[in-house]
Amino acid sequence: MTVTARLSPGRRGPMVGPVALLGSLGGLLALCLTLARQSAPASGLPWLLGVSLLLVLGGLGVRQSAQGESPMARVLPAAFTLLLGVLAAEGLLRAYAVPPGLIPTPSLVLQALWNARTVLLQDTLYTFGLEGLLGFLLGTVAGLLLALLVVRFRFLELGLLPYAALFSSIPIVALAPVIVKAVGLDWPSKTLVVAVTVLFPVVVGAVRGLQSADRMHLDLMHTYAATPAQTFREVRVPSALPFVFNALKVGSTLALISAIVAEFFGTNGHGLGFRIQIEVGRFNLDIVWAAIVLSSVVGIAFFGLINLLERRFVVTGREA
Repeated sequence: MTVTARLSPGRRGPMVGPVALLGSLGGLLALCLTLARQSAPASGLPWLLGVSLLLVLGGLGVRQSAQGESPMARVLPAAFTLLLGVLAAEGLLRAYAVPPGLIPTPSLVLQALWNARTVLLQDTLYTFGLEGLLGFLLGTVAGLLLALLVVRFRFLELGLLPYAALFSSIPIVALAPVIVKAVGLDWPSKTLVVAVTVLFPVVVGAVRGLQSADRMHLDLMHTYAATPAQTFREVRVPSALPFVFNALKVGSTLALISAIVAEFFGTNGHGLGFRIQIEVGRFNLDIVWAAIVLSSVVGIAFFGLINLLERRFVVTGREA
């Protein structure tokens, strides 16, 4: 009996997290459905207190779901936090009767995302595929080639690298209109903006990585009479990969942002930036937020792809 009594709390302990999480999600969902069936409440304070308490309860559940080192323990907290945030925003916006023309509820955003899915997907493919991705690839290739030249010739490092770091600090909103007006309103101008934005982080990261090779390893390769190409392949490239991938992850976030910002300064009627700008003028903020959601999903997916490539090549390089 004593053993059973001691084990029972331990058995019930792991269930506290899921119960708290499901209770919080269910309570927020019920709150949103209740508010959807009635007119604007006289006071939003009781609903604010209810949402706050349910979020605290959900926070306990998220904390419990983050225990451990399994893949689910790394994924579930972020997913549950997103669900809690969306439901809380839905409830509070309805409780305080915020006009959709000011801040649309998440349900209106999802409805707009579905209703305008064809146009928004076309804009996403245009902005990311034709401008963001192509500009990212061009900027990466040019940055890596320039980094090789800088490492090979010291006068380029002393004369060019400081200006590369300085040029990378120029805001996109200052750089984009200059390039768009000079090149034109079509997609090549946005691709060039993305390439220039990505170029300098890649140059700086690749140069620092190539120069971070262990001097002892370089001397050892020299002792073995290795050729410069062998030394570069076996020592400098593995040392540079972490720096290069860090620069690529920074560039992956800048690519889509710079493409969208560049479309604000002139376009031929396509792209997420154009869609956001034109729908803001029409006060269709549900479509604006739908475009923002799509751009965020694409940006996160692109960042995740670079992260997967980093794990593949950097781990392989270390094992080799």
